[in-house]
Amino acid sequence: MKKKLFILFVCFQSIIGFAQSNNHKDFYSHDVGLFLGGSYYIGDLNPRGHFALSQPAGGVFYRFNYSHRFAFRGGVNMGSVMADDSQSDNEDQLERNLNFKSRIYELYAKSEFNFMEYQIGHSKFFFSPYVFLGLDVFYFNPQGNVNNSWVNLKRLSTEGQKTSQNPDQKPYKLIQPAIPFGLGFKLNIAKSMGLGFEWGPRKTFTDYIDDVSNKYVDPALLAAEKGATAAQMSNRSEDPLTYANNTGKLRGNPNTKDWFFFYGVTLSIKLKQKPKECRGR
Repeated sequence: MKKKLFILFVCFQSIIGFAQSNNHKDFYSHDVGLFLGGSYYIGDLNPRGHFALSQPAGGVFYRFNYSHRFAFRGGVNMGSVMADDSQSDNEDQLERNLNFKSRIYELYAKSEFNFMEYQIGHSKFFFSPYVFLGLDVFYFNPQGNVNNSWVNLKRLSTEGQKTSQNPDQKPYKLIQPAIPFGLGFKLNIAKSMGLGFEWGPRKTFTDYIDDVSNKYVDPALLAAEKGATAAQMSNRSEDPLTYANNTGKLRGNPNTKDWFFFYGVTLSIKLKQKPKECRGR
C-alpha cells in the first residue's frame, strides 16, 4: 500500500509538472495563511462516523502559487481526535467499552491543482475549486480515561507489546508518515486576501492512533508485568464472563489502518507578486 500511494504521489507531481510546462508561466505569488476548523478520526472505535466527535483544529501555512493553476503549500496543523465505545450503537463496541483521545501534530507538504485559473486579488480569476495531494509526518499519543483521569496508553502495552505474551510484537511509534489529500474551494474576499474551504483525509500506516488493533492478552499476566492500570485499560468489559473469556479474541481489526481528517476554513494573505503580468485584470 505504501508503494502504491508513493507511486500515486509521484504521478500526481508528474502531471502537474507536465501541465505546468505547457502553461504560460506569466504569474507567481506567495501567500501565508491560517487554517481554522475541526479534526476527527476513523478507526476501530469509530468505524464509519464521519465528523463524529469532531474537535477544534488550527494551523498556519505558506503557499507558493507558481501559476494560476498550480501551487505548493507547506504548513503545520494541530488538532485532537477521540472516540468512545460507550457512545456506539454497536453491541460489540458497547461490550468492549474502550475509549481514547489524542492530540495530533502534523507537518505537511502538498501540491494543489486549481480546476479554474485563480489569483488572489484578480477581478477575473477570483474563485476556483481545487484538489490537493502530498506527504506529511504527524505525532500522536493516545490516552485512555480511567477513574476520571487520562493516562498514556502506549507505555501500558495494552496488547502485550514486548511482554512475555507477545515478545515479538514491537511497540508502535508515535511519529508516523501519512498521505494528505482532499478537495476545497477558494475565492477572493479582498485585494490581497483569499478565503478557502477544504476537507482533507489523512491516510496513515498505523492502526494505533486509538491504541487498538490486535488481540486481548491475559489481564493477570499483563498486570504482573505492566501493572494493574495496564490490565484495566487493556480489558474494559464490564461483564465478568466476557472479561474472563476475552483473552486471545480480537480487540480490534488488524487488517485496517486508522485515518484522521482536518476540515475547515483557510484565510490567505498575499505577500509578493511578480511585477509584470501578461494577463490583464
